[in-house]
Amino acid sequence: VQLQASGGGLVQAGGSLRLSCVASGRTLSSYVMGWFRQAPGKEREFVAAISWSGTSSNYADSVKGRFTISRDNAKNTVALQMNNLKPEDTAVYYCAASRSRWGTQSVADFASWGQGTQVTVSS
Repeated sequence: VQLQASGGGLVQAGGSLRLSCVASGRTLSSYVMGWFRQAPGKEREFVAAISWSGTSSNYADSVKGRFTISRDNAKNTVALQMNNLKPEDTAVYYCAASRSRWGTQSVADFASWGQGTQVTVSS
């Protein structure tokens, strides 16, 4: 599956952004979908994931209560709504697809990746 992320940008602290990820090549309904991020000089880290049907989701502790992941399998899209953004949320954000077990937060378990979209939060 090919993934393309969009929606990043520059926003002030406390603001919101909505990231989108569009898939092509295969239907998304057979994949667990996730969002990861990578800040300069840091390793790529898990942000959020959503189950195949969208009934379950999990989040990194750092974004719980501020970010919401959703999916529309009919449109082959996944979104990440980010509210109350903080400067420490600044990173390149990646959408990813996995056929591994539900609940994994490991980069290694996500086989397909989008190109990334930059999110910059100013203080």
